[in-house]
Amino acid sequence: MAMGVSPAELTDDDLLRELGHLYETRMEALRHAPDQAYAEHTQRMAQMEAEYLRRRPAREIDPLRLREGARARS
Repeated sequence: MAMGVSPAELTDDDLLRELGHLYETRMEALRHAPDQAYAEHTQRMAQMEAEYLRRRPAREIDPLRLREGARARS
């Protein structure tokens, strides 16, 4: 069963908007959705994230998100 528009067909703005919506609804899906709906949410989120990473293989990495940065914060 198809789940909406292919992430590859979305504009950058649409992709970011869809990702934002998925993150906003994640906890609700985890806590209250039936297993099938939660699995579809997970699959759709994975597709969107994979497309984002495909488009931005050299995305900016926050040094504080690296192991060394986390140690420096402690």
